[in-house]
Amino acid sequence: QVQLVESGGGLVQAGGSLRLSCAASGSIFSINVMNWYRQAPGKQRELVAAISSGGNTNYADSVKGRFTISRDNAKNTVYLQMNSLKPVDTANYYCNIYYRSRYGVGYSELWGQGTLVTVSS
Repeated sequence: QVQLVESGGGLVQAGGSLRLSCAASGSIFSINVMNWYRQAPGKQRELVAAISSGGNTNYADSVKGRFTISRDNAKNTVYLQMNSLKPVDTANYYCNIYYRSRYGVGYSELWGQGTLVTVSS
């Protein structure tokens, strides 16, 4: 069984920084894309940042220049460094991966449990 464990959320003042981590464990053969999504109260879940197995990255326009996604393939871990945080960044942040199991074929999708980020003004 594969699971994701997220950490790093919390309360921060506007202009501050936080670093989110998401570690995958279990019967993983490989991980393709790793994503961070967020969902604010009353809003739809949106893609914040994505990183491919080769390290190519994509960002939502709203976070470009402020957030940085990275991954450590040896640790099956993805990070989201969030700088210059704004109150509008307040949301639950979810890790999402596409992985291949050691015992199966094809890729499966998995979501983390979410970690709350609150930015005060």
